[in-house]
Amino acid sequence: MSAATLSNYISGTWQNVNERKTLPVENPSTGEVIAYVPLSGAYDVDVAVRAAEKALPGWSSTPIKERVQIFFRYRSLLEKYSQELAELIHKENGKILSEATAEIEKSIELTEFACSMPQLISGEILEVSRGVECRIDRYPVGVVACITPFNFPAMVPNWTIPNALVLGNTMVLKPSELVPLSSCRLAELLKEAGLPDGVFNIVHGGQETVEALCNHRGIQAITFVGSTKVAKIVYQRATNQLKRALCLGGAKNHLIVMPDAHEEMTASNVAASMSGCAGQRCMAASAMVAVGSVDHIITKLVEESKKIVPGKNLGAVISKAAKERIERYITEAEQQGATILLDGRGVKVAGKENGYYVGPTVIDNVTPDMKIAQEEVFGPVLSIMRANDVDEALKIENANPYGNAASIFTQSGGIARYVAEHANAGMIGVNIGVPVPREPFSFGGWNESKFGSGDITGKSSIEFFTKPKKTTTKWNAEARKNWMS
Repeated sequence: MSAATLSNYISGTWQNVNERKTLPVENPSTGEVIAYVPLSGAYDVDVAVRAAEKALPGWSSTPIKERVQIFFRYRSLLEKYSQELAELIHKENGKILSEATAEIEKSIELTEFACSMPQLISGEILEVSRGVECRIDRYPVGVVACITPFNFPAMVPNWTIPNALVLGNTMVLKPSELVPLSSCRLAELLKEAGLPDGVFNIVHGGQETVEALCNHRGIQAITFVGSTKVAKIVYQRATNQLKRALCLGGAKNHLIVMPDAHEEMTASNVAASMSGCAGQRCMAASAMVAVGSVDHIITKLVEESKKIVPGKNLGAVISKAAKERIERYITEAEQQGATILLDGRGVKVAGKENGYYVGPTVIDNVTPDMKIAQEEVFGPVLSIMRANDVDEALKIENANPYGNAASIFTQSGGIARYVAEHANAGMIGVNIGVPVPREPFSFGGWNESKFGSGDITGKSSIEFFTKPKKTTTKWNAEARKNWMS
């Protein structure tokens, strides 16, 4: 059966992108081509933006309580089709089914939060002087563009779709060209939920598509999730066009392990953080700072990591190029004197010999000057650096340019608080390997992990996706006068 070429989703219909190049979409678990994705250009982006602009007046003037009803139905559809969506994610991304299912569960939670928006943006009103009142109401910013990565084909689009649309905006989504299928299915569910045509649109493509979105005058705001290198480019290009932009980049998350850390809990948490989603998440543990005498925990960590088996409870990485890049990092670290405690190179899975698998890898005696200690590997690889005390560990953590997450493993409340206050990261974990905040708390890092103000999810997203209008009113001409009236 031949793989089909995908279409853009415009005004509630699938529209072919004519005379454009396509890229193959591969199943990372097997290497087989499952679809072809078109590379849209400026014309295709313009068609999508015009559709969103046309839908904006009707959608933004619809009362928010009516908009929310659509997303109550959308939430139910995510739940109804959760298995189908999980299988689709597994097919195009390579992650194991339990991880794909968790992604859909998180998408449901994100949608539930969006359904609470009427209570969160009810406005502010205050009598500021006798007979004079001031009020604030929030209005949508307009047409927004969202550019999403390959590692969470459903969850990251749902970071923005429910909140942005419930708040009255219309949207053009550019999913990763590596995993476009899940977004297409989300579009169908939104239509089934009753979303009016043109409110949500999809344009497929790569760099040219992103540049066209940044340049288009009809787009008022852009969100991006991906590598730091590209996040910087998108942020600069979008803001140079006087658009709002919030761009999330990469990470190098450090887990500081103290000698008093609970051995079993720490080892299992660190192993899971390092290997979950094949290490392809910006909250993965990629660096562990071992403070003092923690060899017993490292031994246990290696034991736990050996239980993580490619093709069974560890998924594939996204591509052949990604596999080769990850393995180069491991080889280079070994050549520079690091100790490979567990080697995941050269993995083959029976029956899936053409899949792109990297086994869990634990590397000890890494020094902060090594490339593997400085750069985002984005694979199931943990680098262990050594420190004499917590201040030296924090110095290592704070020296890295990223700032997504940092965790401390200890049974001392004082040390936990000290690290939480001094770690240079936007999300902190205490005895937690993946400190992702739950709604309504917002996701967002610091430093070179984020460009722009506010956060992409939670309450902070309201500031990004709306603009405040202040109204001052006076009706009573006889009211006592002062400088305010």
